[in-house]
Amino acid sequence: MALIDIGSPAPGFSLPNQDGNPVSLADHAGKYVLIWWYPKADTPG
Repeated sequence: MALIDIGSPAPGFSLPNQDGNPVSLADHAGKYVLIWWYPKADTPG
């Protein structure tokens, strides 16, 4: 997978939310989006 340049538009993607429901970048078109995640390996449980 190629890296994208800082400031470039993010490619389309879909990920599960905390409830397991899919959320795609297109669901938030025209809005600012912050993606925050924690690697499972570094969290308890």
